[in-house]
Amino acid sequence: MLYTVSVESQEEPPIPASLAAAWGRRERPSRGPKPGLSLERIVEAAVRVASGEGLAAVSMARVAQELGTSTMSLYRYVAAKDELLMLMVDAALGPPPPTAPEEGWRDALSRWAWSQHERMRRHPWVVRVPISGPPTTPNQLAWMESVLWSLRGTGLAEDEKASVLLLLSGYVRNEATLTAELMAAGFISDEAMMTYSRLIATLTDPERFPALHALLEAGVFDRADPPEKEFGFGLQRVFDGIEALISSHAPGSEADRRPRPTS
Repeated sequence: MLYTVSVESQEEPPIPASLAAAWGRRERPSRGPKPGLSLERIVEAAVRVASGEGLAAVSMARVAQELGTSTMSLYRYVAAKDELLMLMVDAALGPPPPTAPEEGWRDALSRWAWSQHERMRRHPWVVRVPISGPPTTPNQLAWMESVLWSLRGTGLAEDEKASVLLLLSGYVRNEATLTAELMAAGFISDEAMMTYSRLIATLTDPERFPALHALLEAGVFDRADPPEKEFGFGLQRVFDGIEALISSHAPGSEADRRPRPTS
């Protein structure tokens, strides 16, 4: 399940100034920073630093240096580095791909997953940003909406749609993280895989590890499969599971024929 929010209270929750600005609900500060400085420029500069020097290089001071301004001037737009990181992720992901009304859920979610995975590969630092809570920024909520909208005709309950969203987004992020780590380690190459295969063969006994040696003998570890192949394989298995859930709601299915509890 995703995080749930009570709608009983009529009191609006406090909104950080930078988040309000990202949603267009706050105007530029009336005094302080020199003209031309904006939240958008600050986020763009931070993304440039992360892309060129790595996430660890991102600090308020370094971003201010990138912009040619003082560190204190940034705090009129972003209260803390955590807020800046949240906005950087939103900017790097951008908006989701458009959905077509006539498109089936599987095709729509496939394009969604491949698009998000590609953007995380383009900005591998994104998966290094700690998750501090559920999404609240414009683009990230648009990605959520896209999945939920694609599931509108499936017959799934609303909490099941939320669980599908969590399952799919978790799979995409996990695969993007694994790919980023393997690429950083220089492990996605035939040479690296051959070295690994020989090492495993040396370290293990086929009598103790018969299944592992079956892979070695089949040459599975002799080459590096493209990351896209592994991602696509797992994605289709995720979709197979979602399809089984949807089918269980269809009239006449085994689940549909089960006795329902009476009150």
